[in-house]
Order: sequence, then C-alpha cells, then structure tokens
Amino acid sequence: MMNGFDDMQKLSKDSMDVMMQSFGAMTKGMQAIATEVADYQKKSFEESSAALEKLVAAKSLDKAFEAQSDYVKGAYESFVGEATKIGEMYSELAKEAYKPYEGVMAKVGK
Repeated sequence: MMNGFDDMQKLSKDSMDVMMQSFGAMTKGMQAIATEVADYQKKSFEESSAALEKLVAAKSLDKAFEAQSDYVKGAYESFVGEATKIGEMYSELAKEAYKPYEGVMAKVGK
C-alpha cells in the first residue's frame, strides 16, 4: 500500500517539474517575442516619422510621390521580414515548451 502512495507522489512531483520547465520555456519565449515586437514598433515609428519629414520637405509632387513610394516599399519589406522572424520565434517557442514532455512521452510509449 505504501509503495503505491510513494509512486503516486513521485509521479505527481515529476509531472509538476515537467510542467514548470515547460512554463519556464513558454515565459522566456513570450518575453523574447514581446521584446522583438516592441523593438519593431519603435523602429517602424521612427521610419514613418522620417518618411513624413521627407514628404513634407518635398519641393515637388514628383519628389513627394517618390518619398511615399520609397517609404511604402521599405515598410512592406520590413513588415514581411518581421512577420517571418516572429513566426520563427513562435515555432521555436513551441518546440522549447514541448521539449520537457518528450521524456515523459517516451516513457508512456514503452
């Protein structure tokens, strides 16, 4: 009877340890993503402010269209690059959060 209780306690402790490792990886990954998004927002704001200054300083309509076109092209490329990077970060986050469960799943499979 006591052996079953000890086994149950060990299983419970092991499960909690695995869950805490996964939670730690999830927290670390989410912090990295939040930092990346904040940095991108700051960079994007600075670039749009600079583009607006260029647009206001344009002496002709052609120069204004050129400034706007350059800004839109750069903003699009920047967005696509950042979206790709964030997607990769989420993928890595999922892998890291699942990693502690790999050992448990291997034991269950046997």
